Amino acid sequence: MARAAAVSPRHLTRLFPTELGTTPARWVEQVRLDHAQQLLLDGHSVTSAAHNSGFGTDETLRRAFDRHHGITPTAYRQRFTTTGTLQAPAPMKPTTRRHTAGPESSPETT
Repeated sequence: MARAAAVSPRHLTRLFPTELGTTPARWVEQVRLDHAQQLLLDGHSVTSAAHNSGFGTDETLRRAFDRHHGITPTAYRQRFTTTGTLQAPAPMKPTTRRHTAGPESSPETT
């Protein structure tokens, strides 16, 4: 990363907290975790998501999930994956309201 930013590794380490509020290692882990989350939601297995997001093993991914979310990758996928069937919301029924602004007004329907 330092080479890509054209700075020394030490300078990059100093810049990260100032510019991004985190360390380079934590930033990389968050980027990998975001990618793994999307892979899980797209239907990848935990092992595949771990490998393709840079965690290497499903155990490393599980530890990162626990640290950041307090749940396992499998529990995350079960909680946030949709079933794939979308139902249209039920149509709203028209309502009649009675509004009185004072004793001299008559009821109105809206």
